[in-house]
Amino acid sequence: MAERKSRGGARSEQEEQQDQLLDKGLMMDLAAVDKTHGSNPIHCLTIVGQVEGHTSLPASTKSTKYEQVIPLLVAIEEDPDIKGLLIILNTVGGDVEAGLAIAELISGMKKPTASLVLGGGHSIGIPLAVSAKRSFIVPTATMTVHPVRHSGTLLGVPQTMRHFDRMQERITGFICNHSGISEERFHQLLMTTGELVMDVGTVLDGEQAVAEGLIDEMGSLGSAMHYLNSMINRSKKR
Repeated sequence: MAERKSRGGARSEQEEQQDQLLDKGLMMDLAAVDKTHGSNPIHCLTIVGQVEGHTSLPASTKSTKYEQVIPLLVAIEEDPDIKGLLIILNTVGGDVEAGLAIAELISGMKKPTASLVLGGGHSIGIPLAVSAKRSFIVPTATMTVHPVRHSGTLLGVPQTMRHFDRMQERITGFICNHSGISEERFHQLLMTTGELVMDVGTVLDGEQAVAEGLIDEMGSLGSAMHYLNSMINRSKKR
């Protein structure tokens, strides 16, 4: 991430223009806003399309690249000028290991974090949504709960099925440890039949996701920003 000029003295017009260019570059390359300009600077990170893992997706596919997001999260945690993180999700899911890696980093941050699900927070987007200290969802958003799937060639041996079972256990464990849903209920949602075409699983709208304990509360941008600002102000008082 490009380094900002010092805020210690008066800023020239050229420095202000450079900051604007940095903001524009971040929005275009990483779908991120370096800092909001309110009393508590908050970094906004969007996770959109597919979460890209070790294999590059076609250029026509909207994706979130984990090799860009991971160092960005480290920089956010270490930047004293950034007081909180807002994660906005509209994702169809993607690579399991990449999604869990990002989710683990977010859950381990000391700064206030909030997630907001807009449109969709499907599949591996669920761990990403619950990784924040507080999660929000709009009424029109949906979240698809389904077992781990694989689109490549598989060996038809018991070890393959055990590998998928262990991978699902990792995902389920993370979700249940960072939300209010029980493992038993989450497994029921995973294995529901008759709701998804050619698959098992459940589609939850915003209200259902909150009722199941998967997401903390209904709300939109104002709710998430209010939570972040209140947590930041509380930490300032301490």
